Amino acid sequence: MRHRKSTKKLGLSTKSHRKAMLSNLAMALIVHKRIKTTHARAKELRRFIEPLITFAKRGDLHARRQVLKKIKHKEIVHTLFHEIAPVYSERPGGYTRITKLGFRDNDRAAVSLIELVDIGGVVETESESKGKKAKKSKKSKAAD
Repeated sequence: MRHRKSTKKLGLSTKSHRKAMLSNLAMALIVHKRIKTTHARAKELRRFIEPLITFAKRGDLHARRQVLKKIKHKEIVHTLFHEIAPVYSERPGGYTRITKLGFRDNDRAAVSLIELVDIGGVVETESESKGKKAKKSKKSKAAD
């Protein structure tokens, strides 16, 4: 029976496997600012990453060590503390957004996009500007 159990199993049998999977998803989210995963994993990842961002906002040594307990890579923790946390310094919570994308073709699992809220728009505008530059360069070559 699952009485008073707060976490989902996510199809993984052991606790260590779940912790490793959530840590890897959190690292991917920090590096890429948005990732596509199943809806259940995105909801669990939100519960995992938001306290880490709150620790990063504090910025002291104890907070860094608390984050390093969950994420083992120092470079990624450095990115979290120095690039992501300052963006959310005035925000009281709600650092992530989950958007449902539909269902996967092979197993019909619900797929969602989880992204960091204020940083996602910055990444999107950069990629759009690169796309516009590429389109302009193709047009100018065609005109020549």
